[in-house]
Amino acid sequence: MATKTLNFKDRSVLFLASGLFLGLIPLAPGTFGSLLGILLHWLLSNLPIFLEICSLGFVVLISVWISGRAELLLENRDPSQIVLDEIVGMAIALAGAPLEPSLVIIAFLAFRFFDIWKPFPIRYIDRSIHGGWGIVLDDVAAGIMANLVWRLWNLSF
Repeated sequence: MATKTLNFKDRSVLFLASGLFLGLIPLAPGTFGSLLGILLHWLLSNLPIFLEICSLGFVVLISVWISGRAELLLENRDPSQIVLDEIVGMAIALAGAPLEPSLVIIAFLAFRFFDIWKPFPIRYIDRSIHGGWGIVLDDVAAGIMANLVWRLWNLSF
């Protein structure tokens, strides 16, 4: 990052993009960001599913802007310090889930698996789309896939 002094807005962007500075943890920052996503789900979990999904859509849009701005400030393509995408992706992975520990664990493990392994279409999104949209949308896709996993898991048990 350039040596210029950041204004309050840019410092706020970096604070939010880094998941309240969890993204500065040197080992597995995305995993710590994903844990914060569980908290976001908890905050939204009492809403009717329609409002939860609408709220997540709004959070995705805000996250795209914040992540894109943070990427410019950090002068690095999709830097590991940005974990807001993992927070949002994990909340999407849990959308509609009851707060049952087993489902939260399944969704968390599935989300991390898809986020790290990046099967199709996640890898395609990650490689083809840049800026804030690229940072966030691959995690949205991983969250959707993880959401399907816990739902299938829940049906079988």
